[in-house]
Amino acid sequence: MLGKAMSKRWKWMAAGACGVAALASAACSPLLTFDALVPKDNDGVRIARDIPYDRGPRQKLDIYAPRYRRADARLPVVLFFYGGSWASGTKAGYAFVGRALAAQGFLVVIPDYRIGPDNLYPDFVEDGASAVRWVMAHGQDYGGAPDSIILCGHSAGAYIAAMLAVDDRWLGADRRAIKGLAGIAGPYDFAPFDVAASKAAFGAWPDPTETQPVRWAGKGDPPTLLLVGDADETVRPRNSEALAAKLGAAGVPVRIKHYPGIGHIGMVTAIARPFRYRASVVADIAHFVKDVTPAR
Repeated sequence: MLGKAMSKRWKWMAAGACGVAALASAACSPLLTFDALVPKDNDGVRIARDIPYDRGPRQKLDIYAPRYRRADARLPVVLFFYGGSWASGTKAGYAFVGRALAAQGFLVVIPDYRIGPDNLYPDFVEDGASAVRWVMAHGQDYGGAPDSIILCGHSAGAYIAAMLAVDDRWLGADRRAIKGLAGIAGPYDFAPFDVAASKAAFGAWPDPTETQPVRWAGKGDPPTLLLVGDADETVRPRNSEALAAKLGAAGVPVRIKHYPGIGHIGMVTAIARPFRYRASVVADIAHFVKDVTPAR
């Protein structure tokens, strides 16, 4: 029996390794491949798919919820933005994130958004704001608390979440519904633009500093959790350190957590159940959301 169990585990780990390797391949749909390989979090389920939050083909969202929940529950809403250098990604590839966070007791909303090369800054931030307003207007129809929104994201998605959380230009008074920001391996202080992805997405904007979350962060911003892989060579940890310093100096409750030996992709794959032993990303986000949202 032990031999069979070990054999099964090694078969899964080999498949999982192929899925992680596929993330680096531009020739396939990498997160769809990974999501297909990952065992499901059965306590989190998708309850709605392809709901329009605006009129464009990439302006639709999916919704996940705990499998077992009270009919009258009003759950905190985790609005998750995926990464992809502002030029790739689909919400379908992040179903494992939706299930994982929903299993922690939250309503999880994952939107697609406009991407390059046809859409550049600030299009994807504007789409993020539209998704927030959709949650405020309709979240309760799916069991969510529309005034208890946690913005969350990985990489380029963490950038979108951060801009919405700290910069009044996008949400104005609606920012009051944002109860927290949870950024995973996010770029928050990366001007001047010195890599192809940032040049493509932001290079046409006349004032690069206007595109940076660290410029806008200050007093009155929501409590913030910044999760960082110390081995991340794609988005350097200094981005999170700079944002944490700016928020902390303004009196905003902020925590930065470093995960030794974890790289950029490892920060998001650690959300999947078989890889949670590598980094406590799910548990840390769940604890943060429960801390900053009122019990109902």
